[in-house]
Amino acid sequence: MTEFTGGNRITLLCCGEAYFPALLKEIAAARREIFLQTYIFANDAIGQAVAAALMEAARRGVQVRVLVDGFGSRDFIATYGEALRAAGVAALVFREEIARLSSVFSLRRHRLRRLHRKLVAIDERVAFVGGINIIDDSNVPAHIGPRLDYSVRVEGPLLVPIWNTLRRDWEKVAWVSLKHRDRLPANDLPRPQVAGFQQAAFLLRNSVRHRNTIANAYLEAMRAARVSILIANAYFFPGARFRRALINAAQRGIRVTVLVQGKSDHPMLHYAAQTLCGLLLRAGVRIFEYQQGFLHAKVAVIDQKWATVGSSNIDPFSLFLARESNVAVLDGQFSVELEASLHQVIANGAQELTPNTLGRQSWRTRLLRWLCYGLVHLMTALGLRGQGKKS
Repeated sequence: MTEFTGGNRITLLCCGEAYFPALLKEIAAARREIFLQTYIFANDAIGQAVAAALMEAARRGVQVRVLVDGFGSRDFIATYGEALRAAGVAALVFREEIARLSSVFSLRRHRLRRLHRKLVAIDERVAFVGGINIIDDSNVPAHIGPRLDYSVRVEGPLLVPIWNTLRRDWEKVAWVSLKHRDRLPANDLPRPQVAGFQQAAFLLRNSVRHRNTIANAYLEAMRAARVSILIANAYFFPGARFRRALINAAQRGIRVTVLVQGKSDHPMLHYAAQTLCGLLLRAGVRIFEYQQGFLHAKVAVIDQKWATVGSSNIDPFSLFLARESNVAVLDGQFSVELEASLHQVIANGAQELTPNTLGRQSWRTRLLRWLCYGLVHLMTALGLRGQGKKS
């Protein structure tokens, strides 16, 4: 059962236009320590601005640690490494990819287990959790359009588990990468004060203690739903338990709405997901495809009371393989704000998917859907093999 902590202030940030000014402001105000963890750290205007802010913080004596994923940020060290080291920024790479071709074509399970979290913690004051990488919203394929995503600014007692996670991840990667333990002093743990009135929980997904934490939090909230379930998720390929929870909710009269990508950067997942859409549509779930740009959000609102914002997609790779983090918020005001934002996105930029829409697809498209569905299942089975092993 999800354990919520009170006394927090959770602020919703929509897209990079809200997130990056807030992040850069807090980096500039840092006095003691910064942890930044991201899947993608791009070499674009945003990436360069964040890197410059981190280097400036290090030069004025702030301890800055950056951890990136070896696949999502495979050019990070070549691009930023020398300048970061010269400024005093410590940088590590989680499972660095050596051979690009093998990373593209190999289906070995360890290559599917990525560091997909997007976390920042600064001093004992503030943290950021969400789905927004260090990348410009406009840095997307030309045919897709700007990125739509969310993050939250966190103040209050929830900082403690966020800091603990960042510290543990750093120590583990330092041990593997540098062959010695970069132990951080225990007395450096934050002691944040009460900052607001919101109850929130920090949800992790990893392969040891928190294998199903995020999935179970979703399932718990959906099974308790009484009025509505609204989910926006970039890569939506739910497993059997998740599908049953959505279908059961719709069948007991809950208004269930799902917003997914209409323009995808991963066509295989897009077509595979469409194979599941017919089943959900027939059960009464409404599905919308976002057409105005690149939907990258991983958020949900249930009964205008429970909400989550984070990095975890609703697909096997996020829920069973990758390292992910979400914040769940038990607060009416926050939930209503996020729900209103999503309804505006649906009204202004989405098209509803119907059984007739799928039925009108050509036989070639239907065949492609089933082929992609089979391939995703194969990759999932390969990745889940040996799930009990520490990763």
